[in-house]
Amino acid sequence: MPVELNETHDPLLTSWVAGANEAGTDFPIQNLPYGVFARAGKPRVGVAIGDSILDVAEAAQAGSFTGMAEVSAKACQSGQLNALMELGPDYWAALRLGLSRLLRQGGATKAAESCLVDRKCAQMRLPASISNFTDFYTSIHHATNAGRMMRPDAPLLPNFKHMPIAYHGRASSVAVSGTSVRRPKGQSRAKNASLPSYGPTQRMDFELEVGFYVGPGNAIGETVALADAPGHIFGLSLVNDWSARDIQSWEYQPLGPFLAKSFLTSVSPWIVTLEALAPFRVAAADRGRDAPDLLAHLDDAQDRTHGGIHLQLEVFLQTPKMRGAGISPERISGSNFDGQYWTIFQMLAHHTSNGCNLLAGDLVASGTVSGSGLSEAGCLLEMTLGGTRPLALPNGETRSFLEDGDEILFRGFCERTGAARIGFGECAGRIEG
Repeated sequence: MPVELNETHDPLLTSWVAGANEAGTDFPIQNLPYGVFARAGKPRVGVAIGDSILDVAEAAQAGSFTGMAEVSAKACQSGQLNALMELGPDYWAALRLGLSRLLRQGGATKAAESCLVDRKCAQMRLPASISNFTDFYTSIHHATNAGRMMRPDAPLLPNFKHMPIAYHGRASSVAVSGTSVRRPKGQSRAKNASLPSYGPTQRMDFELEVGFYVGPGNAIGETVALADAPGHIFGLSLVNDWSARDIQSWEYQPLGPFLAKSFLTSVSPWIVTLEALAPFRVAAADRGRDAPDLLAHLDDAQDRTHGGIHLQLEVFLQTPKMRGAGISPERISGSNFDGQYWTIFQMLAHHTSNGCNLLAGDLVASGTVSGSGLSEAGCLLEMTLGGTRPLALPNGETRSFLEDGDEILFRGFCERTGAARIGFGECAGRIEG
């Protein structure tokens, strides 16, 4: 599926909605991300625009759309995005075009104005009913850094460069940004102890990830070709797959993560559509001279030239002491999603390569996104070298791992010359005892 730009990407477009034309906004008219919010106690599908949210189903009832756009908008009446996700790219594109024309300068202001809700007052919910959650492991820098702590002589396992590694996560504990993070209890074994003990984790960590939501699924036994994978991806969001490192290090062999991850996974409330990201599609990351040849189901010319996404990611930390002193969250890491060893399209193609059926609304995450340096690390495990080199904060505090009351915030945005900057909003969570 080729990457194409159209009138919705025009960087000169402006909107009549307040805040949509301000420099640095996450939600200009070129973005139009989807989310679910509560209105009169009921879930409603909305589109973020400037300082507001457009109630899509209400706009449809007001006669704002026709044709395929109307069909798509009416699919949002359930208060979840699954039905829209299942319709596929042609319907998504029709609704995006309809929304763009409705909300741009000169659009049908009167018809849509009553369908707007103040975004600051909206209570956000999960954007979809998530039946399945899969977590990949696609950053070669994270895999190398984390592997070096356990296997100094062979940090990267031999399968990493041949296929995207993943495990099935727990969908029931995926929660929207802002949900409190209860410090999990579990079984772990101290370094010099002969027996394990049970209690609250002492090595609480975050994981900076990017997730995508599946659109149309596939039947059991059917595979999705890499060239067709874009048609099965609705959009992307930020993901924090919280981790209890001491529990994880004791339990993960031989089957991998379990209780160290399943207690909570936070997702940002807004889904930025794949179409909105078209101006920021770039070549897949350079695999290096020593990279083995890709197997056929993981190799495609379009993926090589446009499989990457130039998405800047940031991690912020605010401690209770900072909060009490009125100090803003401190930026502790920054990286870019375009450096992932495996693309999101390779993830989806590989996921279905054995005939596994995906469902509309399934969440698939990238695994920790890290760059080559410690300032680009996507978790404290890497940033502090396993807790041996605590992170120093400007107010004099240090952190090896997260303490009660600490809040982690993820932010993401895409920008380049010749395109309007678009953002992902925020994915936040605060640790409770």
